[in-house]
Amino acid sequence: MADSILVHNTGEVATLSQGTFDGPLCGHEMTQKDDLFMDKGTEILFSDGFVTAIESAGTISSEWLGNSNVRDIDARGKAIVPAFVDSHTHLVWSGDRSDEITMRSRGLGYEEIGKLGGGIKRTVANTRRSTEEELRNLVKNRIDMAQRSGTGRLEAKSGYGLDVEHEKKSLEVLDYFNRNGSNQMECTWLGAHDIPTGFTRGQYLDNLLDEQLPMVTQNKLARYVDVFCEPGWFTTDETTLICEESKKMGLKVRLHVDEFVDSGGLDLATEIGAVSADHVARSPMPSRVEASESGTMQTFLPGTPYALGKPLDLPLKQCMDAGVSFSLATDFNPNCPSLSLPFVASLAVHRMKLDPVASLVAITRNPATSLDCSGTAHRGTIEVGIESRVLILETENYESFLSPFGTMNNFDMIN
Repeated sequence: MADSILVHNTGEVATLSQGTFDGPLCGHEMTQKDDLFMDKGTEILFSDGFVTAIESAGTISSEWLGNSNVRDIDARGKAIVPAFVDSHTHLVWSGDRSDEITMRSRGLGYEEIGKLGGGIKRTVANTRRSTEEELRNLVKNRIDMAQRSGTGRLEAKSGYGLDVEHEKKSLEVLDYFNRNGSNQMECTWLGAHDIPTGFTRGQYLDNLLDEQLPMVTQNKLARYVDVFCEPGWFTTDETTLICEESKKMGLKVRLHVDEFVDSGGLDLATEIGAVSADHVARSPMPSRVEASESGTMQTFLPGTPYALGKPLDLPLKQCMDAGVSFSLATDFNPNCPSLSLPFVASLAVHRMKLDPVASLVAITRNPATSLDCSGTAHRGTIEVGIESRVLILETENYESFLSPFGTMNNFDMIN
């Protein structure tokens, strides 16, 4: 047996798989620890990158421990969880907007800062000036940062090029790491992030549909399309047009919706079959229930209101009570430059009183369902037949994944 790894002498093991992977967990299913964890001493065997066995203490080690073809990892009684899955990041951009912190402290809002020359357009100008090599170096550092925080799979968007040349450059940078990196990554085209300087709305919609979309699909640079569907950015009608045309070209849909107000964005996401509707801070509960039942994942991004100085009042517990499925993600971007899912989960637990088991599900299994699950890539679970990535934590308690507020220290990522 070549390239095999045996992990044994474990603490509690959060498989989160319930035997087979069949979609996200909903509501209080996300808290059922007895169904989602295996006992201390559970042993895991990896062969050629795949999990081939998960058994109780002594079952696998009695046959394989000491075998020269098997790498032996003694977990020393430490808890094991799946590597995290970050389903909403903006990885490729350059420049610095930290001076906007002072603007926000003086009461200026997101849209007001944009009108003063800050925000997305400022980052677009900086990103366009950067070479592909410079952007690659930035993205590599960010992927490394995510891995140091325990992330084993992620989604990454363009959106700071906003024309054919620079969106292509951004997506090619992401595609390079998608093909050559150690972190499993899926790419999203976010050309509809803002209306760039020099375009009318109509001109830019034509640019998106007639130039950018064909460039993306012909070069196979993205799996998804995304639109910033918010008042002041793209309307629901514009979003529908962009998404329907993108679906015809083979792209699946992710959306930014209802971050600032309820503009009907979540309803639209459900209607057009989006795999994920993100932010969703102001969406009404009936829309949440309908989205969950239809298979549109709702992804909350608590790091963003935290960084913007807004209340952390996301309705996580209400979603639990209503039986709604949801995820958590970092929303890494110039305003919220953190790739730490433990930090995001800790905000949900400490500030919004989410159950710790549910917070773990929300940064592992549930977000993975909005990514491609047709193959064997990491699904935010530990299950046989999958290239599961696992974290051996610092202590015997699974809750210790919540302790780091930035980069995780003292964990081992296996596989």
